[in-house]
Amino acid sequence: MEYDNRTFISIVLPCYNEEAILQFNLNAIINYLKSKSEKYNWEIILVNDGSKDNTGNIAERIALTETKIRVIHHPVNLNLGRALQTGFLHSKGDIIVVLDVDLSYSVEHIEKMVDTLIATMADIVIASPYMKGGKVTAVPFARRVMSKTINRMMRIASSSQDKVSTFTGMVRAYRSSFIRSVNLKTTDYEVNPEIIYKAELLRARIIEIPAHLDWTEQNKFAKTRKSSIRLFRGFLSGLMTAFIFRPYFLFMGIGTILLCLSLYELLWLLYDTLTALETVLIQIPKVEFPFSYSLILQFQKNPQSFIIGGTTFITAIQFLSLGFISLQNKRYFEELFHLCTSIRKQNETVAPSKKKQQF
Repeated sequence: MEYDNRTFISIVLPCYNEEAILQFNLNAIINYLKSKSEKYNWEIILVNDGSKDNTGNIAERIALTETKIRVIHHPVNLNLGRALQTGFLHSKGDIIVVLDVDLSYSVEHIEKMVDTLIATMADIVIASPYMKGGKVTAVPFARRVMSKTINRMMRIASSSQDKVSTFTGMVRAYRSSFIRSVNLKTTDYEVNPEIIYKAELLRARIIEIPAHLDWTEQNKFAKTRKSSIRLFRGFLSGLMTAFIFRPYFLFMGIGTILLCLSLYELLWLLYDTLTALETVLIQIPKVEFPFSYSLILQFQKNPQSFIIGGTTFITAIQFLSLGFISLQNKRYFEELFHLCTSIRKQNETVAPSKKKQQF
């Protein structure tokens, strides 16, 4: 038997209601991969995520003529997270490449990501339109602004030393042994930031390459494609994901700001009290507690300053306390996640050897 030294790559294509573009774009992917057959051994895993149109039939018809395509059907729409997990589970390649079937990232990104992953020994390679050298074309203004804002917030909240620029993008290459070991919970579009978040916890090597996000062709089918993306909902979920990266960052940030405001108010009150104290000592030399008396005078003069300053100070302490608690909980989660991932890897290693012994 001749040894095949080509890199075996699996292309995962999640699809939902894509009948308008599926046949043309899938053929474009197939033709591109055939042109790289000397370099890559390949397969395509098309996950039909409960489409209500003719997506499944089109995919099956193409699969009949191409043996390297496998179509997996979800009976109902389970959303992107489940579709990706299905694709990861059924892939046989050493490297898994996830593409958007609308080809808003051109097929040339496949070779760029795979070669970068091999050359850098990375676990994940991300096609990034938001890093230096990346490009965005024909994306609606509101969506582009929201996407950049969310990704910028996630970048700030991320604890990784190698700051990622594009967290929400789906087009990536994964080392299959790594991505299969990551326990994913998210079922919707938040799965993409979740993968990055958990990869950072596992100290995975994440590399970005400049990419071109181009919606020129996609916009032509805007009226015929039924996309499940909700812009505002995506924005809110992005905010929540950024919060999950560093929850203590938000609490401690708010707490620090409130603490500075309260100290500013309280220090002015102390200054006014000490200033009035000199007058009290001169005018009422026999007063028993001159500082307390001066403080009472200031309260009678500006009660709102005491209320606002005191309330803000207490609130600041509460936020700072929440920050320390969330930091502690995050560290506990990281330790447990590392432990559970290690146990899972060991079990996956032991299980095949037991099966071999049984046979």
